Amino acid sequence: MAYFRFKAVSNTGRVIQKEFEAETKKVAQDKVDRLSKTNGLTVQSLEKKAVYMYKVKRPGKPALNGEQEAYSKEEVEKALIKLGYDVVSINKKLFEMKGSVPHTEVVTFVSLSADLLKQQLTFDEILNLLYEDTGNKRMKEVIKTIQKDLKDGKEGSEVYGKHEDVFGKFAAYMLSVASTSGNMGLVFESTAKFLERDAEFKKNLKRSLMMPAITVIAVIGVVLFYVGYIFPSTAELFVDMGIELPPMTAKTLEISYWLDANWVFLLIGFLAPVLGLVYFAKTPKGKLLLDKIIIRIPVIGDLLHKTSIEIFARVFYTLYSGSGQNIEVIKVASEACRNTYMERQIKDIAIKRMLKDGAGLIESMEETGVFTRTAISRFRLGAESGSLRENAKQLAEYYEVQTTYKMQSVIDTISLFVNLFIMIALVGITVVSSESAVIKPN
Repeated sequence: MAYFRFKAVSNTGRVIQKEFEAETKKVAQDKVDRLSKTNGLTVQSLEKKAVYMYKVKRPGKPALNGEQEAYSKEEVEKALIKLGYDVVSINKKLFEMKGSVPHTEVVTFVSLSADLLKQQLTFDEILNLLYEDTGNKRMKEVIKTIQKDLKDGKEGSEVYGKHEDVFGKFAAYMLSVASTSGNMGLVFESTAKFLERDAEFKKNLKRSLMMPAITVIAVIGVVLFYVGYIFPSTAELFVDMGIELPPMTAKTLEISYWLDANWVFLLIGFLAPVLGLVYFAKTPKGKLLLDKIIIRIPVIGDLLHKTSIEIFARVFYTLYSGSGQNIEVIKVASEACRNTYMERQIKDIAIKRMLKDGAGLIESMEETGVFTRTAISRFRLGAESGSLRENAKQLAEYYEVQTTYKMQSVIDTISLFVNLFIMIALVGITVVSSESAVIKPN
């Protein structure tokens, strides 16, 4: 969010100046307009904080360049003169590139915070250490803003909510909860665990799907290039010489001619469904349907399903208070589980049943149809023994171990099929080439 400052005069002639945050200048203007109508203020100016580049010098010393955030050029000039500098130039920075924050920076920020909180450091001290330690410019700005907002007494949701693009929706929510919870260290530790597992899972998933997909596409490209370009050059020599081609060679040449005549339609026929599916998957309805189907796919679906349950259980363990229905806890855990179908089932069935019909947690969860028998069993045992929170943690840790081993099994299985595909393609090319090589003139 950007910072704005407005200056206004009240009915009594008192000058009022205030800073606030807003997403855009239009939103800021709307806020000021409402405030002026409500309180009878006459607005004189509305300024947005910007970055100014300056060049200054002192007698007998080389010129210095720097940047400073301010609401006007005059503010920067006054501040520099007050520090004893001679101002050479001050210009507003036209293009301010915020840059991105790598996921590893976010994981490091949360993990180190959790570790340092265990060592009884105050959060302000932790932020100072992390600010000095990080080399990412955007992350420095985020830490600086968080520190300022906390000192200003702002609510946790406001402090971290504005940085959802950096932390992610769930992590931003958890950090905001941590600022008001009685056990800040535990919430940070659980959030760090979630982020680490999330990063590890995404890395392994890319490893299991991306490279095999690239390999398969490359092999298909090689086969098409051979059949469509290299093979005809050789086979047509025999046709020109009036030599009868063997069956496999003749059939391959027919396929080559067909590919040459229809490659445009084939390309469209391949790309259109793929692009259509990608577009559909980005719509709310498409994402819901895709998430519903994906957890039912053999091997990879079971892995994704159990990972989502693991995340649900981990968040449930972190936030569950042990009293009442904890509807908000279940809602947040469902939003964190990374599957929109499971989220909808939990919200529309479990939570509604608990609120409207007064149903219990376990029977409501069972009715959603998205929890495994193991998960239901662990939650039921926890509810009956009064240790629901501890059982949720055990379930998360159990599925963490299981999905870690299962991921390696998935990678090995996919690699096996990719290798078989490559072998079949190479054998096919070799057989066709061998048949062509033994053709004898009549």
